[in-house]
Amino acid sequence: MDRIALICVGVLGLLLFGLGLSISLLRFREGTLSGCEPDPASLLHKLVRAHANTAEYVPFLAVLFVFLGARAPSPATVALIVAATVCRCLLVIGLIAFPTMARPNPARFVGALGTYAAGIALCVSLLR
Repeated sequence: MDRIALICVGVLGLLLFGLGLSISLLRFREGTLSGCEPDPASLLHKLVRAHANTAEYVPFLAVLFVFLGARAPSPATVALIVAATVCRCLLVIGLIAFPTMARPNPARFVGALGTYAAGIALCVSLLR
């Protein structure tokens, strides 16, 4: 099993569970039991969107990483695994660190585009 692929799975897991924990802590602090205002500048709303988006992509990426990592991946495949992981982190930064989600920002753009590109390329590598 490729060590870098496993590390990337761990990073994605920490991202997913860290976002979930952050939401729970913020809800507790604010006394919000469920839901959130759809305010694109609200930290809770940004965290909820980042967590939901992460939960959509991370499970399949983790499966790809483990499967491909178990088969003596080429350096190009390992680079794609790392790129996908970095892009997922960039997307979360783009959603949370900027003042509002109402306007696009470079981190979000690169994170989303990179996730699509690396994910598609990893899927294609399964077919080889």
